[in-house]
Amino acid sequence: MTNFPYGKFKSPRTSVFLEEDLFLLPEDAKKLKDQQPISDQTSSLEAPNHSVKEAEETFEPTTGNPELTKEDLPPIQVKGNFTKGLLIVHEEDDLSEEVMNMLVKMINAVGHSMNEVGLVSSSILENRTLEEFEALNAHIILKFGKIKHPVNSVPAIPYEVFTDQETQYLFADALGQISEDNTMKRKLWNALQILFNIKK
Repeated sequence: MTNFPYGKFKSPRTSVFLEEDLFLLPEDAKKLKDQQPISDQTSSLEAPNHSVKEAEETFEPTTGNPELTKEDLPPIQVKGNFTKGLLIVHEEDDLSEEVMNMLVKMINAVGHSMNEVGLVSSSILENRTLEEFEALNAHIILKFGKIKHPVNSVPAIPYEVFTDQETQYLFADALGQISEDNTMKRKLWNALQILFNIKK
């Protein structure tokens, strides 16, 4: 049994009685009127959900593909003129003045100038492919320290020259470590003499 302001009704079809305009109270009329926008809002909310799904479906194939992202990346940035195909890859983001002085002496000692050399830090190579690295077309690669790049897959023994087709590799410790260790300096110099065919 349901209670109503105008009495008790035993009929189970009381909703039919309430739908008649003669018995619709002003307060109830306002409630019904307020309910209409709610239903409209519900239907309007459903439409954006579909559009979001459609947007996601069209969004995923384009930017979700990592290959497309790589194509948008600019070429690997190399410091220096890099005119002779000699590339120095170093662990540190920035080389100190002491390390740079050692590097200049080392490059001059093998018959080259720093103006001819290219410098790339590990952070620049991070998330770059081996194909992008090979596109630099370096003929001599000196890798110093730990590098976050697939170039580490080259089976070169530290302080020994490794040749792969037309490219020569020489891997060694970080330049900062070498600058503070005379034993490492001697090992590096011996390897450089072999790499650049310098007679002792």
